Parts: sequence; C-alpha cells; structure tokens
Amino acid sequence: MFKSIINGQSKTITSAAIIIGATSLLSKVLGMVRDRILAGEFGAGATLDVYYAAFRIPDLIFNLLVLGALSAGFIPVFIMYYEKGREDGWRLASGILNIMTAILIAVGLIFVFFADKIIPWTVPGFSGEQLQITVALSRIMFLSPIFMGVSAVWGGILQSLKKFFVYSLAPIMYNIGIMIGALFLAPIFGIYGLAYGVVLGAGLHMLVQIPSVIGSGFHYHWHWSARERGVKKIFAMMVPRTLGLAISQVNLLVINIIASTLAVGSIAVFNLANNLQSFPLGVFGISFAIAAFPTLSSAMARDDEAGFVKSFSATTRQILFFILPLSVLFLVLRAQIVRSVLGAGVFSWNDTILTADTLAFFTVSLFAQALSALLARGFFSRHDSLTPFICGLVSAGVNISLALYLAPSMGVAGLALAFSVSSIINMALLWIFLRLKITGGLDEKNIIWSAFKISLATVGLGLTAQAMKYLVEPWLGTDTFVGIAGQGAIAGICGLAVFVGLSLLLRSQEMILFIESFRRKFLRQAKEAKALETESIEEEVK
Repeated sequence: MFKSIINGQSKTITSAAIIIGATSLLSKVLGMVRDRILAGEFGAGATLDVYYAAFRIPDLIFNLLVLGALSAGFIPVFIMYYEKGREDGWRLASGILNIMTAILIAVGLIFVFFADKIIPWTVPGFSGEQLQITVALSRIMFLSPIFMGVSAVWGGILQSLKKFFVYSLAPIMYNIGIMIGALFLAPIFGIYGLAYGVVLGAGLHMLVQIPSVIGSGFHYHWHWSARERGVKKIFAMMVPRTLGLAISQVNLLVINIIASTLAVGSIAVFNLANNLQSFPLGVFGISFAIAAFPTLSSAMARDDEAGFVKSFSATTRQILFFILPLSVLFLVLRAQIVRSVLGAGVFSWNDTILTADTLAFFTVSLFAQALSALLARGFFSRHDSLTPFICGLVSAGVNISLALYLAPSMGVAGLALAFSVSSIINMALLWIFLRLKITGGLDEKNIIWSAFKISLATVGLGLTAQAMKYLVEPWLGTDTFVGIAGQGAIAGICGLAVFVGLSLLLRSQEMILFIESFRRKFLRQAKEAKALETESIEEEVK
C-alpha cells in the first residue's frame, strides 16, 4: 500500500490538481500556523523585519539558479529524453543534479564570505545590531538553497512522471521545519533558531521525495558533461527564465529596500499579507498550473496544438472558477482572516489593520497571478522562455515605478497595490503573445462566457458575505478569537452557498462538472466500501 501511495500516477490534470491542491491546502494551513506563531512570538516589528530581510538573498539564489533551470527547461526536456529511453532520462537528470549542486555550493560559499558587504545594500534602513543580526542569519540560511536545489531536481522528475503526491508533501515538510525552528529552536538560540528552522525545513523538503524518486527507478550517474545536448537545451532555456526570475527578485528587493525606509514593521506586514494571499493562489492557481505543465509539454512534443488549446482552456476556466470567488471572500473578510490567523500574542489591532489593508490590494490581482503561472508554463512547454522574460521585464518596470510613487503616501499598502497592477499587466502581455503563437486563438469564447457566469455568481457571494458579516457582529462581537473567527466563518459559508446556488442557476459548466466529479468519487468510494463489507461477510460465513 505504501508503495502504491508514493509511486501512484495521476491520469488527468484535474486529479493531479486535486492532489496538489489538497496537499497545498495543508501546506498553506501550516504556513498560516507558522505565521501565527511568528506574529504571536515577535509581532510585526524589528525582529520579523530582520528575519524576512535575511531570507531575501538565499531565496534569490534559489530562485535564480534552481527555478530558472527547472521551472522552464527541465520538465519538457526530461520528458523528451525519458520517452526515448529511461536511462537517457536518468543520465540527463543526474547531470543536472551534479552541475546544479556544485554551482549552488560554490555560489553559497561566495555569498557567505561576502554577506557583510552584500546585505547592507538590501536593507539601507538597517544599522548597528539590527544589520549585524541580518548578516548572521543570512549566512546560516545560505545552506537552504543547496538542499532546495537537490529537492527541486527530485521534484522535477516526479512532476514529469505525474507522481504529484510525494512532490506535494515537500512544502509541508518545509513549513514543519520552520515551525520547529520557531517553537523549539528559537527559545534556545533566540532569533538564530528561526534561521536553523529554515535550514531544517529545506532538508526535510529534500529528504521526503527521495523514496518516490528511487521507487520510480532513478539510476544515479556520475555524469558531469555540460556539453550534452539535453543539458545545453535546459541551460539555454534557463538563461531568459533566470533573467525573468532575476527581475522578479529585483522587484522584491526593491520592495524590501523601500519598506525598510517606512514605518517599523513594514517588511513584516508586506510579507505576512503576501503569505495570506498566496493561500488561494497556491491551492487553486499554482496547483492547476503545475498539474497542467506535463500535459501541455506532451501535447507540444507531439505537435498537437489542438490538444494544447483544449487543456489550456479547461485549466484556465477551472482556475477562474476557484480564484474569483476566493478573491472576493478575501477582500470582504480580510480583517477577520488576518485577525483569526495572526491575531495572537503581541500582534496588535494596529498590525491587523495594516496587514488587512495590504492584503486587500494583493487580492485584486489573484486571478492575474494564477493565470500568469499557467501562461508561463504554456510558453515553457513550447521551449520558449524568452517571451515570459520580456513580459516580466515590462511589468517589473511598472511595479518599481508605482512602488516608488505610492509608498510615500500609502505606506506598505501602496507596495501591494503596485504589485497587483504590475501582475495584471504581466498576465495581459503573456496572454496576447501566447495567442499570437496559436493558430485560432486560445478558445477565448468559452473562457469569457464561463468567466461571465462565474463573475455574476461571485457578485452574489460578495454581497451576501458583506451583509452577513454585519448581521452576525452584534451576536458574536469582535473582541475574542471565537467571535471574529465565527463572524468570518458564517459570512463566508453563506456567501459560498449563494455562489453555488447562482452557479447552478446560471448553469455554470465548471460548477456542474465539479459536483458531478465529487458525486462520482463519493459514489465510487461508497460502492467500494460496500463491496469490501460484503466480501468480509462472505468470508465469515465460509
């Protein structure tokens, strides 16, 4: 049974997305628990500012050197090699693993040695002991990109083989490691315990995937050739993708720099709000994009453009079906969400208001962020990582310009608004350029019609949730966790009920398919349980 769990393959995009979404949900819940622990222990103040600032450069290294190669080139090229012959695929994967690990170790050592020269540029508002601690934490955290790099290769293999369950467990283990750091290591080592927790989480992220990779038949090769065609292809696709991610990371660094000059706690507020908005994004946006990537890559490998469009259209509509109503729920119930998740210990009501206002501006672009993840993978499946880079470059310019303009008047909320505007522009550009590459378009007619129905139902959800929020407030109050969490839960449930009813009334295809899929799965499980019960009775009779 254990073997079937770790080696099971997903047959459809939807089944893969369900697995990724469910585990992502658990990961995000743990992430919110993690943030609640951090907020409760340290508040939105100088300590968390230091922690998040120290995290930025190690995260930059991972995103540029690892995600640049694996998110764009590894999966489509590995699939091409693996379908020709398994050993060819394992040899390619080993080559990438060896080269990537060596590069990460070398770069990590360089950054550790020069951290005291680099970090001050990322936090010009820090000085004295605050700056020294940031440098020390960064040096500890530089171990994490090495573990995450190895883990990313394992994850790329599992995604290519459509073995999403164990791959999806890795972020859960990462959050558990950080929570261990906050709960058990921080009381012993102080703020340095948080950095040790990040390294522990990265190690667990890597280790949990090894059994499934080995169970898939992976054969390690002591292979270093950077001249092999597949390796060269991956690195050729890596260059524009890495540049695109560099732009994204520069965005975050600029936000870091600007936030460090604002009120104390601004970096923490921005990161906490960003983590909250990543909950629906990860569960219902990124999960579908990840699930669709191997299918899109296989379609393009067969030169099946019609199959590509069909999968892309269906995935787009499913993303919108989940993201639009959740965006409105997060907008309407932002204060209840922030207070329920983070409102513990020294995290004050003022911290709650600042974080909720910032979250509101993030939610405006949730749909764009989710669709951008799918659109980018549409380009990657076509072995094109240059176009997403160009689009990202334009949107980054917009983000930085708006952030500089809005931050002085709006504070940290202005940074979130700048991020959302640039995200929407990025999505629009990606859509336009991908459409130009596809004969006959991206099935926009069906997508727009579905989006129209979903939007109408979402308006009903928003109005209902807003009304219920005020109706139940006199009965529950907002002075206790139970009161504010209950207020949000009742308003949210009523809003979702109206969304379901209106979707059925409008005959939304996505709602009908969702209910039918759930019903089929439930009935099948019930039939299997009954069959097992009957078989057990027959055995007893015998």
